[in-house]
Amino acid sequence: MRRLQHLRPAQGAKKNRKRRGCGIGSGNGGTAGKGHKGQKARATVHPWFEGGQMPIQRRMTHKGFSNARHAVKYQVVNISMLNRFEKDSVVTPEILKEAGLISSRMKPVKILGHGQLEHSLTVCADAYTASAEKAITEAGGTVEVLS
Repeated sequence: MRRLQHLRPAQGAKKNRKRRGCGIGSGNGGTAGKGHKGQKARATVHPWFEGGQMPIQRRMTHKGFSNARHAVKYQVVNISMLNRFEKDSVVTPEILKEAGLISSRMKPVKILGHGQLEHSLTVCADAYTASAEKAITEAGGTVEVLS
């Protein structure tokens, strides 16, 4: 009866490995089965070696990482430009677009603190610099951050 412990591989399915460099008595001859002389007889040649030709990884141009694709690109407006709006009015991206201060109401808007604000306004934008926030609140206005 056949049992699991009595199973053996088929005749000729398993071969003993060649023991390289073990002398003439190994059956591989004096060169250990590597042929006569040459680069492959002496050491391993890496698969990416191109025979002394400039390697492909050095011929190709270097492509590095750039954060420019992922960075948020704000449309900037200085607080000095907000003086054109009436006192105590609400300034939103739609109003800034109508006034021609930004190119698109879909892109984020950032208010910068360059210049002086002469009257109070309620400003709605995506981002503010610290100096812009301070100038708006000092003028008696309020700051609202959109989403």
